[in-house]
Amino acid sequence: MIDALSLRVRGGRGGAGCISFLREKYRPKGGPNGGDGGCGGSVWIEATRRETTLSPLSRKTFHEARSGGGGAGRERAGADADDLVLMVPEGTIIRDVSTGAILKDLAREGDRVCVAKGGRGGRGNRKFASSVNRTPRRADPGEEGEIRRISLELRVLADVGLVGFPNAGKSSLLRALSRAKPKVAAYPFTTLHPVLGVVETESFETFTVAEVPGLLEGAHGGRGLGDRFLRHLGRTRFVLYLIDFSEPRTKDPRDDFEALRREVGAFSKDLAARPCAIVATKMDLEAARERLASVRKSFPSTRYPVAALRGDGIPARKEALARRITGSP
Repeated sequence: MIDALSLRVRGGRGGAGCISFLREKYRPKGGPNGGDGGCGGSVWIEATRRETTLSPLSRKTFHEARSGGGGAGRERAGADADDLVLMVPEGTIIRDVSTGAILKDLAREGDRVCVAKGGRGGRGNRKFASSVNRTPRRADPGEEGEIRRISLELRVLADVGLVGFPNAGKSSLLRALSRAKPKVAAYPFTTLHPVLGVVETESFETFTVAEVPGLLEGAHGGRGLGDRFLRHLGRTRFVLYLIDFSEPRTKDPRDDFEALRREVGAFSKDLAARPCAIVATKMDLEAARERLASVRKSFPSTRYPVAALRGDGIPARKEALARRITGSP
């Protein structure tokens, strides 16, 4: 999955104005009649639900709109060039590389921004005619189009984000909650890129859940894969911290939770402050059930333990999430 890239874009050049003089049988000195050049096309970026990654744009690093048509005699103006529209997924942030300024956050389908304006067409010689210069032999060339280097950063749109260490059961939970089919395997970093799933409750309410690759301690400093994708959770309204109670990375599952919170907080204090809940996973294993019983009084946030492979606890967890996201009673 390509979720960030840099592009160079240029608007089309304006068409040149024309130098022409009217020559007709009965009007040998009809005067200048050169038309104006057409405007160059502009480069736009537009959000669409049909795209889910920036991969289509990565095949070409330079995008240029067409130039406007040149003017012609008999006061005929050149044709304006069509704009070039580049389609990106919803949730793409467009920045100007030279200034770092955000040009537009394309959060919803149909949002668009002009990233490079086309040049104006040049004036034909008829525009330069005056009482003191009746036969101007001058026309303007078209203006150059705007050129700019931009960066695109995709942040998936989801209501709930799943955070956990590798093999904590995130993919299994996403499969159980939704119809998404992330890869599930017994080795670290099975998930290599964010995965989205749409959850539908029995009351026909829907919300989206995003899974990102597992975190490692030190992820905020570049260790592992999760830090690269934590930005995808920047739009989530609720965070689920998944703790593997069968084999916690530390002796105490509470320490696992604190370690996850530290990594998320080091990456983004705002994300760490989002409403959250803890999910104790792999409750189909005896070791996980025993460990949950031993810490439940001092770890009350584990209200909805789950065994995703068997489906235990999934309906309750789904309805609880729906209440938090949709505000339903």
